[in-house]
Amino acid sequence: MTEAIHVEGLTKIYTISKDHPPLRAVDGIDFTVHPGEVFGFLGPNGAGKTTTIRMLTGLTHLTSGRASLLGLDLASDLPRIKKRIGVVPEVSNLYDELTAFDNLIFAMQLYGVPRTERKTRAEALLERFRLSDKRDAPFAKLSRGMKRALTIAAALAHHPQLVFLDEPTTGLDVMSARNLRKMIAGLRDEGVTVFLTTHYLEEAERLCDRIAIIVKGRIVGLDSVAKLKTQVQDTPVVEFSLRDMDGQIQTRYMETISGVDAAVRQALQQAEGYEILKINTVQPSLEDVFVKLTGLSAEAMLVEKGGKGGGNASG
Repeated sequence: MTEAIHVEGLTKIYTISKDHPPLRAVDGIDFTVHPGEVFGFLGPNGAGKTTTIRMLTGLTHLTSGRASLLGLDLASDLPRIKKRIGVVPEVSNLYDELTAFDNLIFAMQLYGVPRTERKTRAEALLERFRLSDKRDAPFAKLSRGMKRALTIAAALAHHPQLVFLDEPTTGLDVMSARNLRKMIAGLRDEGVTVFLTTHYLEEAERLCDRIAIIVKGRIVGLDSVAKLKTQVQDTPVVEFSLRDMDGQIQTRYMETISGVDAAVRQALQQAEGYEILKINTVQPSLEDVFVKLTGLSAEAMLVEKGGKGGGNASG
């Protein structure tokens, strides 16, 4: 099966001036994105996330390395690649003076969608993204959440197989962010591959099949959320919920130095006279993974974006 993205040694170096050393924005990274998955690309500002997207979508040249998208070589097949991918930048690229409907029609013209299909497809996208009642509203008059939804709709106008979403929920209110997360999950259900950058760790944990963490241009971790968690957990912990003879509920924790089975047996011995309600293995959170691999806190990453906004993944 052809991989959605395959990258080897991807590097971008910026020359600032003769008085400053070259800046390695992306430093020889390797990764693969499988077809139909949501692939998260996490890291603080300046880590190289947006630069990576700009290289993979042909907006800036590679300094070195190679990449293929949907089986096509980035260096030689960029025009064909652009017809098969969708890009949703952090700052919308739609036109304020055009209506929601006209922005979609214009996007289809750019992507070469046949004229006979444009109106029907635009109407379907407006309905899908709950924007039908805003059909004739200028883009500038839409709410922030509606603008993000329409920007994603425009990126899907030509039925791309691969979509890049750069910080799609930043600054949105809770309900708008929740709706966008449902849309992203829906794309995966349809077999569309999603390359997602986000500062919101709960959002990444909820949406992504696999995650790459990038710091200072280098990938420091790449795997499923579950496997990333096991990589940073030093000593597993077992949590026990107990009820005593008086009906009081207690919670106890035990490190599993000799293994989970041994910890459970030991806890059962110590729980004589108690009713055991629940036994859980306590795993680290994605935030724990991020902090350990990057040395940064999740809060610090959010501050860089100007606050938590609507990225709270409570929906």
